[in-house]
Amino acid sequence: MTKQNAEEIRSEVRERYAEAARAVGTSCCGPKGTAEGLIGRSLYEKDDAESLPDAALAASLGCGNPTLLADLHPGQIVLDLGSGGGIDVLLSARRVAPGGKAYGLDMTPEMLALARRNQAEAGVTNAEFLEGTMEAVPLPDESVDVIISNCVVNLAPDKSAVFREAFRVLKPGGRLAISDIVLRRTLPEPVQRAMGLWTGCVAGALLETDYEMHLEQAGFEQIDIEPTHIYDTSDITRMAGDLASSVGIPGTLDVETTIAELDGAVMSAFVRALKPRHNRGSAP
Repeated sequence: MTKQNAEEIRSEVRERYAEAARAVGTSCCGPKGTAEGLIGRSLYEKDDAESLPDAALAASLGCGNPTLLADLHPGQIVLDLGSGGGIDVLLSARRVAPGGKAYGLDMTPEMLALARRNQAEAGVTNAEFLEGTMEAVPLPDESVDVIISNCVVNLAPDKSAVFREAFRVLKPGGRLAISDIVLRRTLPEPVQRAMGLWTGCVAGALLETDYEMHLEQAGFEQIDIEPTHIYDTSDITRMAGDLASSVGIPGTLDVETTIAELDGAVMSAFVRALKPRHNRGSAP
């Protein structure tokens, strides 16, 4: 992928999420206005949902609940890649208190503004929202205990850079614990070429084997990809309807054929990986 193409993808993603921030309730990965199916809002426990501003929950555009996966403890430093409206940052901040802190990283100013408003309304003081991309995290080396993310890595043009940066900022023994969209088989070429589907959490996703390869190349160990939902025809049909009404679907794309080819090809998953405590080959 060329630098120009990468910037085009970031621009498309940034504009879609800016629009979502301006009209809270739009979904990247699911039908509009629902808390079921493709969107991850239904995975948040009732107590968590009721403890946060309505706007934080409404702006949850993810495919899971990484805070359930992360097993956070007081005193830890957490980083949320692509933090959006801030729901996972605010929940994480409460779980690492006292003594801990949660950072949220997002490249969309409108989302950052929404997250900061949600933070103020929730009264959470041990959180901070940073502007930047996942390929260039504005934090020092070995400064984070746990990295979370919710259906965002699949949107990044350069996944290898994302995982290298995650590895860099994690402390030795630190953990990656994210929710993401993962492919079980190769997508049809017309879907891969459809720019709008990058912002619909489809065409930017990695094959499961490639996901593992990129994590291994970055240095991670104990990699585990656990399916949480495999999308069938009914799921993909709803996703197509949402995309058609929001970003649009290219007229050259045969929707019915594509839906049939996508049946069972896409899944949401929990992705776990560990940064080794010692460099490979070094004495324990």
